[in-house]
Amino acid sequence: MVTAPSREEAAAIARSLVEAKLAACVNIFPIHSIYTWQEELCADDEWQLIIKTDLDKFDALEAKVRELHSYEVPEAIALPIVSGSAPYLQWMNERVNS
Repeated sequence: MVTAPSREEAAAIARSLVEAKLAACVNIFPIHSIYTWQEELCADDEWQLIIKTDLDKFDALEAKVRELHSYEVPEAIALPIVSGSAPYLQWMNERVNS
């Protein structure tokens, strides 16, 4: 999971990750985030990227996100796939490991 400040930046990150075969697919959703940054309470509209990839790609994916992202500290969180459709997981694996 990664958040971005604009739809354009989210789409640019998503395209770059898919083109580099670091992600098989990226979904982008509008969200509203409330958080603290530098001791200040903030509330911002952001774009959430749900990135489908293999955990083995996380380090390279995180490095690419840091390279492209405008935030000083971009979110980069990995959540495990507990289960999934075998054909979908195979497709995802083929996209990032071909």
